[in-house]
Amino acid sequence: FIMGRAIGIDLGTTNSCVAIMQGKDAKVIENKEGARTTPSIVAFTSSGERLIGAPAKRQATTNANNTFFATKRLIGRQYSDPEMKNLGVPYKVFAAKNGD
Repeated sequence: FIMGRAIGIDLGTTNSCVAIMQGKDAKVIENKEGARTTPSIVAFTSSGERLIGAPAKRQATTNANNTFFATKRLIGRQYSDPEMKNLGVPYKVFAAKNGD
């Protein structure tokens, strides 16, 4: 019997973290920059490049309309939810055909 590996993902509104089990201990996986947490931010540059985490956060003020943060607050909400009107984000949020 071969034991499978376990991975844990903490998808946070502000930061996210990934860990694996090594024996009886959890080991947090560092990102490319050596940090144990990653800002929960994704951005797209004018050339179409995708930026994730700290690189996306660093350029957020100069590329606000294409930088997505606090998206976890959208999960499970209908577009008609009153909370959707008070998000205070610079990017566009719009309804899907089914109202989501």
